[in-house]
Amino acid sequence: MSHILSEVDGAVGRITLNRPDRMNAIDLELARGLADAVGELADDGGVRVVLIGGAGGNFCAGGDFDEVQRLRSLGARHLRELFAEFSRACETIEKAPVPVIAAVKGVAAAGGFELMQAADIVLVADDARISDSHINFGMVPGGGSTVRLPRIVGRQSALGLLLSGDRLSGSDALDLGLAYKSFPGEGFDDAIEAFIGRLASRDRRATKTIKRLVRAGLQASEADAVSAEIDAVVDHICGSAGEDSVATFQARKS
Repeated sequence: MSHILSEVDGAVGRITLNRPDRMNAIDLELARGLADAVGELADDGGVRVVLIGGAGGNFCAGGDFDEVQRLRSLGARHLRELFAEFSRACETIEKAPVPVIAAVKGVAAAGGFELMQAADIVLVADDARISDSHINFGMVPGGGSTVRLPRIVGRQSALGLLLSGDRLSGSDALDLGLAYKSFPGEGFDDAIEAFIGRLASRDRRATKTIKRLVRAGLQASEADAVSAEIDAVVDHICGSAGEDSVATFQARKS
């Protein structure tokens, strides 16, 4: 059974973490398959948004302990490969030209929590069980939590979460800025489909440019980021995308 299920559904690229018996825990095959699937879907010219979810009612319980122990017994080089492949998956999500959405219900712990942080937009169930649980087992994050989390929630909250291992609900994640929207468990899937449907209807050129500007702007000075935005909007309006935007605006106005 493949650890990653991937398909193109109209303008939506769908990825399912598919190890329900292990709460979709990350092993080498899943990490490698996730990176490849995101890359392939994002490069498909017909795909406007990529959705990542988990099979069996959970998002992802983090690293597979048995896999970690197996690779550890083979030596540091083999263990490093697991973390390198998972890091590649997270970086592929960040660098994907189209928005990548994480749909989180059930458990999202450790590596699953880190996968959330790499996504462009996170949609959570109110009763999701979210945590960076590494510290509970005397472990250290290896999927980006010490880097991405402070940038998302600030140093104080990041250290609090990382050092305590406290569990968050979906509503807590929303309050901290770790998620964009939180939905009741009943009707969660319908709410996800409605949101994804809206994004899939957007102009692909516009969404790609917006994602690129936001990602680049976080690493640039404010002045450079604003200048890049001006360049982008002028190029957009003067190109064919601008012609389509004007036509769309006039059609809606009439």
